[in-house]
Amino acid sequence: MHYTAMDCAQKARDWLCHDDAQVSAHYVIAPDGTIWHLVDEADRAWHAGAGAWGPVTDVNSRSIGIEIANSGATPFAAPQMDALETLVGAIMARHAIPPERVIGHSDMAPGRKIDPGARFDWQRLARHGLAVWPDAQGTGDFLRNARCFGYTADVQPDTLLHSFRLRFRPGATGPLDDTDRALMADLAHRWPVAPA
Repeated sequence: MHYTAMDCAQKARDWLCHDDAQVSAHYVIAPDGTIWHLVDEADRAWHAGAGAWGPVTDVNSRSIGIEIANSGATPFAAPQMDALETLVGAIMARHAIPPERVIGHSDMAPGRKIDPGARFDWQRLARHGLAVWPDAQGTGDFLRNARCFGYTADVQPDTLLHSFRLRFRPGATGPLDDTDRALMADLAHRWPVAPA
């Protein structure tokens, strides 16, 4: 999942199709719910860049990129989220993708990317089985559990904490705390990508 960081969906779509952009995505979703299919799902799109998720370090070759037209500073429109749910559900069914493998750009590239951002409604997707959401249960080593869940990019602990909070505790600030530890422990326990 990405946001385009542009105000106009059509301009974002056109940029992703331009040779000079050197980026692409499989899909773009406009605020009115229009979905543009730009790259076949079987083909590699250039949307992820450097980063990792679990053992995967070439995320472009192992993922389907969805760009959601949004500046990052505004809520995502209801028709857009409805279209996203339909699209993600269909992609998951076609490729047998479990909900824990639906991630944001900021998950696989902490510190380098912040999209889809703190305004993106991950809980909504999780309620429909299209992503995961943790309960604050247990405790443990935050960094070890983060690696187990899938955060394997080589970044500083504070950078990883920031990316984790963008998705699971938007608005949270300050140093690592017991809520962060409990949420990450639950993610690692229920949806491990790699052994702890």
